[in-house]
Amino acid sequence: MKRIITVIAVLSCVLLALTSCQKKAGGAAGEDANKKLVVWSFTDELDGMIKNYFMKDERFAGKYEIEYSLTPTDQFPNKLDPVLASGSGTPDVFALEDAFVRKYIESGLLLDITDVYNEVKDKVFAYPVEVGTYNGKVYGMSWQVTPGAVFYRRSLAKKYLGSDDPVEVQKYLADMNKFLETAELLKSKSGGKCLIISSTGDMFKPYTASRKDPWVVNDKLVIDPKMEDYMDMCKTLHDKGYEGRVGQWSEGWFAGMKGILADEQGNSKEVFCYFLPTWGLHYVLKTNAPDTAGDWAMCAGPVGYRWGGTWVAAYGKTKNPNAAKELIKYIATDDKFLEAWAKDTGDVVSNKNAVNKIKDGYSDPFLNGQNHYAQFVDMAANVNGKLTQGTDQAIESLFNEAVTAYVNGEKSKAQALADFKEQVSTTLGIN
Repeated sequence: MKRIITVIAVLSCVLLALTSCQKKAGGAAGEDANKKLVVWSFTDELDGMIKNYFMKDERFAGKYEIEYSLTPTDQFPNKLDPVLASGSGTPDVFALEDAFVRKYIESGLLLDITDVYNEVKDKVFAYPVEVGTYNGKVYGMSWQVTPGAVFYRRSLAKKYLGSDDPVEVQKYLADMNKFLETAELLKSKSGGKCLIISSTGDMFKPYTASRKDPWVVNDKLVIDPKMEDYMDMCKTLHDKGYEGRVGQWSEGWFAGMKGILADEQGNSKEVFCYFLPTWGLHYVLKTNAPDTAGDWAMCAGPVGYRWGGTWVAAYGKTKNPNAAKELIKYIATDDKFLEAWAKDTGDVVSNKNAVNKIKDGYSDPFLNGQNHYAQFVDMAANVNGKLTQGTDQAIESLFNEAVTAYVNGEKSKAQALADFKEQVSTTLGIN
């Protein structure tokens, strides 16, 4: 009997020891291996969110040790790809830019955060989650929505259209046909001095948003009719002298915002408007044309679209899944944080509770006091995130090469499209 009791006692000690080891290793339900999270990003926004909000929030202060690493956007995928593939040196949580987010969402390497989404789905806008969803599971979420609109110069609207009221100006830009009519009106009334846009590239996002089908359907390349319409629009704008013949993000593109654009002969040109998303106001117009403050306004434009954004996701085999989910849930969905973030930065956030609290009392001096925020919130509800695919960046780069060749008269439309299809087949294996 004593031997039996001794054996039982020994077994109990062994079980207790094993349980203790499991807890230390994260084996217990609801616990992670440790309280350290490695976070990688290409934007310093995430660093500020963690240091200035998450780590100072009484609910989370001192709960985790966070190691943060910042890498430039153009280098970020090259840093992230090999560690995710090998499983060695991986971050727990990382940011994903709109241009490459779907590549990772579709990779099978990310942590399933559908449970996080299910807890908050009634208070978040749909389209960022649509972008972060693959085969019915959510792998990435975003703290922001980035619907696009048209920002125009008030002084030029008064001069050539008779009013700078966004409601009135919208009538001139209500659809693509009206847009072209207004382009001709501006050219005629200004004697060729006023261009409706500085770059045909501004039209790309509105047209891709208007598609019925994505680029790839059942592993086959699809050129939606709207993309052929885009080619025709660019050609018309170019040939009729309605645009500034400069590239997006070029010196000329920014010069148009400042009112100092000149053509090849040195003649001064006025640029009426720019197609830009939410962040375009703060990080493009305000940053690059500060002297034009008060001379801008915003309207919806011909079609709803989206442009850019940042998602947060986690490595599928992270040793800290619960901590990773908690951080993602906070950054992408927390009411208290996102209301503060929206007020501090002007960002249009993805949390409906937060934006509904502040949208009606918003005004921006750069837009002469206009409340653009409420309009963007309304636009966000109608954005479609289901067209986004992992191959978009590669396909769209090749497509825009074809468009440029057509617009510049180097190729016919038919030849440009044929060459585009051939390049997609050769480089991506999609026919």
